[in-house]
Amino acid sequence: MSLRMRVHDREPIGLALRRFKKLLERSGLAKELRKRQHYEKPCEERRRAEIRKKNNIRKGKTTKVRTEPAYW
Repeated sequence: MSLRMRVHDREPIGLALRRFKKLLERSGLAKELRKRQHYEKPCEERRRAEIRKKNNIRKGKTTKVRTEPAYW
């Protein structure tokens, strides 16, 4: 995945850097890099996913459940 950002004429470097950081955050690239920085064993990954799922249920952030039959 490549990111492109054009730095405008006479744009302060601080402003360009801020725009670049926002671009990274929106693309999800920074999150992916942090995730891959250290190896996580598959069992730890599953355990973390289970904890995340339980926390979401406890907080009321459930996924949308379909109430109508599947054959409609």
